[in-house]
Amino acid sequence: MPTDKPAGVLFDVDGTLVDTTYLHTVSWWEALRQTDRPVPMATIHHAIGMGSDKLLDHLLGPERDRSADQQLRDAHDTLFAEYWERLVPLPRAADLLRACAERGLRVVLATSAAEHEVAALRRALAADDVIHTVTCSADARESKPAPDILVAALEQSGLAAERVVFVGDSVWDVAAAGELDIPCVGLTCGGTSRGELAGAGAVAVYEDPAALLATLDDSPVTTRVR
Repeated sequence: MPTDKPAGVLFDVDGTLVDTTYLHTVSWWEALRQTDRPVPMATIHHAIGMGSDKLLDHLLGPERDRSADQQLRDAHDTLFAEYWERLVPLPRAADLLRACAERGLRVVLATSAAEHEVAALRRALAADDVIHTVTCSADARESKPAPDILVAALEQSGLAAERVVFVGDSVWDVAAAGELDIPCVGLTCGGTSRGELAGAGAVAVYEDPAALLATLDDSPVTTRVR
C-alpha cells in the first residue's frame, strides 16, 4: 500500500461521538405521534443513522402519502433543537480525536447531520483544534446507507478510500463504508449491539470512544494505514 498519501479517520458523529441517538429517537417518535403516525420507539431507534428521507420510507413505507414529510422533518428538528444546549460527548470522544491527530491522521467528521445541527455537535465535542474537515447533509445527494457523505468527506479532506477507516455506530454506517471498501469500526454506544454491527460487516467493535482509545494503536484505525 502506498504511504505517500495522507491517512485519516472518518467519524460519524450522532451516536458515535455525541450522545444523541436516543434524543433523535424521542424527537422522531413525538413528531410522528403529533401527526397520528405512531411508530414504536424500538423501530425508530433501529432506523437512526439514515437520512430523514430514507428513515421515513423505512418507518412509513415508500408508497405513503409524502405530503406531510416536511412537516415531520420540521417537527423533529424543532424537538431535537430543545436538546442542543445539553448535548454531551460520549466517553473520551474528544480525547480519541486528539489521539488520532497526534498519530498524524487527518480527523474528519463525516456527519450527515443538517447544517444547523452541526454547530451544536461541534460545541459539544469541543475538539475543533484537531478536526480537519466536517461534512453535513447538504454535501450529499443521498443519505446513508448510500455512501455519498463519505465520498464528500474524502473529496473535501484530500483523502483516499484506501487510506482511511470509518468509525460509526449503526448498521447504516457499516453499509455506507462497505460501498467504498472502507473498513468500518463499530461502536455500540449508539445502542446497536455488537452482533448487529459485526453481522453488518464491521471489522472491529468497541463499546464507546473510550474503549477504542484504550487500544487505539492495535485497532484498525491505526493498523490499516501504517
